[in-house]
Amino acid sequence: MEVVNFFILYILTHQLVKKNQVISILAAVLLLITGSTGAQQNPSLHTLQQQFVDLRFGMFIHFNIPTFMDDDWADPEASPAIFNPKKLDCNQWAAAAKSANMAYGCLTTKHHSGFAIWDTKTTPYNVMNSPLKRDVVKEYVNAFRSKGLKVMLYYSILDTHHKIRPGQITKEDIKMIKAQLTELLTNYGEITALIIDGWDAPWSRISYDDVPFEEIYGLIKRLQPNCLVMDLNAAKYPAEALFYTDIKSYEQGAGQHISTENNHLPALSCLPINTAWFWKADFPATPVKSVDRLVNENIVPFNKAWCNFILNVAPNRDGLIDNNALETLKQIGKQWKNDGPVAALPAYASPIISPDIAKHQPANSSWSNDMNIMDFANDDSFRSTWQSNPAVKQPWFEVEFDRQQGFNMIVMTEDKARIKKYRLEYNENGEWKPLPSEGEHAGRVSIHRFPRVWGNKVRILIDDYSETPAIAEFGVYNEKR
Repeated sequence: MEVVNFFILYILTHQLVKKNQVISILAAVLLLITGSTGAQQNPSLHTLQQQFVDLRFGMFIHFNIPTFMDDDWADPEASPAIFNPKKLDCNQWAAAAKSANMAYGCLTTKHHSGFAIWDTKTTPYNVMNSPLKRDVVKEYVNAFRSKGLKVMLYYSILDTHHKIRPGQITKEDIKMIKAQLTELLTNYGEITALIIDGWDAPWSRISYDDVPFEEIYGLIKRLQPNCLVMDLNAAKYPAEALFYTDIKSYEQGAGQHISTENNHLPALSCLPINTAWFWKADFPATPVKSVDRLVNENIVPFNKAWCNFILNVAPNRDGLIDNNALETLKQIGKQWKNDGPVAALPAYASPIISPDIAKHQPANSSWSNDMNIMDFANDDSFRSTWQSNPAVKQPWFEVEFDRQQGFNMIVMTEDKARIKKYRLEYNENGEWKPLPSEGEHAGRVSIHRFPRVWGNKVRILIDDYSETPAIAEFGVYNEKR
């Protein structure tokens, strides 16, 4: 900047230009010196996703009040008095991760029973009211960063202690969620990714309408633009597109397995080294998963398919990782090395983050099978379908709104890729108008983004197909971005 100041003083002193030209000259000088206009540019989402899969391998750390119970789903009324890890040492965790050549860690800041293991001001149900009285999140981030490891955090939307559960979500609940996320993303430095659980999964039943996804996503990106948002919702959404997440996730214990042959999205697969996520009394004497399985059946093939592998290692009730897990991590580090960036991610559509305004709205269609009528194409389930009757040569399907709606995206998900040619139209003031039929296609999912239009109906006219068309979900969205 001294060079810039000298240059400006010189040109003013020698009256080479008028004063009102200084700003333009300053911008030009900054461009020459910095290669930019002076504004700090955040990496693109695609770049951040590439950086995430380049990390390859990390440590999931399930450590919370369930650690001190016999069930991963803890009693929501369990007293903070039971949370008492007398030998807690996050530096041991970080050293163990480093020994396995891991690149990052991810800690359960709050699990489904609502106990916060950071110094939160949002609820007394937290670690500072336990015998430990130490901010575990703070100690964790400091320990992992001291070893050169990236830091991620896990957070559960489902919270049975605070009654944040299906059918009971209030404005105060949403306010608390936002306040807790603000604390986590303000007080602990750079967070590479936030892994969110208990949200719009079949078992949690808290929808993205109950706790508005777009609002939460926007809050996270405002607080930390480079923080990836990863919702563990793979049980519900198709594997071909990023629905409500920056990274596609697969929980192996829940039967979610990535296709290493067909995946083209940035992904994460998770698995515990033991038989459960949180520590159990038999863990020290029970064999953990083998090094060969973890390396050759998980890390290596997943990395080749743009999938990061996160291995859960659960600390015990003293706050330490057991010796059998420590030894396995060391052996992984001897057998597997992080060779740096993986192959470049393919092109794919950006995440869908807005609410589906077509969900559960009145629908109509051409003749369909009695067991697969039009309502199944916008029932918020990708397991049911509207299916045309084979006798219909040019099937159609439409959704009607109760008023004029603004929208700028349509996402059609088939049960499998059958439709070869189609037209999209919207109805404005009684007149049908065309929408772009060209979009981004990934197998059975087709995503169409276009300048915002207004209408009270949307329809698809199907002109050509390989088999009788069947649509699992026909979504209409009004993206803010």
